[in-house]
Amino acid sequence: MIKIAWHPLYAHPLPEGHRFPMVKYELIPGQLFHEGIITEKNLFAPEPLEENVVLLSHEKAYWDQLKTLTLPAKEQRRIGFPLNAQLVEREIRIAKGTVEGALYARQCGIAFNVAGGTHHAGSNWGEGFCLLNDQAIAANYLLNRGLASRILIIDLDVHQGNGTAEIFYDEPRVFTFSMHGDKNFPFRKERSDLDIPLEDGISDAAFLGKLSNALPLLLAHKPDFVFYLSGVDVLESDKLGKLALSKAGCKERDRMVLQFCKDNNLPVQVSMGGGYSPNIKDIVDAHCNTFKIGLDIFEKL
Repeated sequence: MIKIAWHPLYAHPLPEGHRFPMVKYELIPGQLFHEGIITEKNLFAPEPLEENVVLLSHEKAYWDQLKTLTLPAKEQRRIGFPLNAQLVEREIRIAKGTVEGALYARQCGIAFNVAGGTHHAGSNWGEGFCLLNDQAIAANYLLNRGLASRILIIDLDVHQGNGTAEIFYDEPRVFTFSMHGDKNFPFRKERSDLDIPLEDGISDAAFLGKLSNALPLLLAHKPDFVFYLSGVDVLESDKLGKLALSKAGCKERDRMVLQFCKDNNLPVQVSMGGGYSPNIKDIVDAHCNTFKIGLDIFEKL
């Protein structure tokens, strides 16, 4: 059975005065339940991540400042909100959900995290609402335990996965691929193994054409596991994204990536990433499409 990480803390509100579309983390599983796509048996609630696993990807001094809530104010501003204990716990439960999801994916072919995609967190910094890098942590977990030997990270969030690129800059076993808005946050980009910068207002056809050309190239890395960051801030309706994909285009993007994984016998863990459309329904619909496509591709006979 395909598993989906979800925890009530995922939808925990940020400190007063800091708005963020956290409600989607409750609405996504709710919508999937309503449509009969999933049952309670599909969901699992992750426990907090163990410290030794955090430290496979993040420097101890940075982690100590997070867990003791002593991160300097300047660094908290870089993250985008002031720290509190529940936010740190939320982040380590998200990361544990991605680690456990990777293990489930090795069994079932695919697994999801309703949250995650915290790709702006580097080895010793947090940024852009990201404290810890969930997919980097899970990738290092698999490598450390000999459960994967060559990993591919496909990041199609509208923002470059700068933290992921930095963490794996000198790690030949992990290939980082990011398609992202060229003139969007983060304005100081890191170097992925393959970066495809996109012009503002790119259409479905142009975006999907670039993705179609790139996917076969990724096989040269000879991966045996894939992490996919499926942010829906690529939508034309997104207030931060600057791209112009339709819901149909975003859905086709997911189909292409997940079919690529299925066709090449690559287990894949999927984290949801960003989505900031003013109408929450647009965000939820696009994220739910990702789940539906994955379930269809990996569960069909």
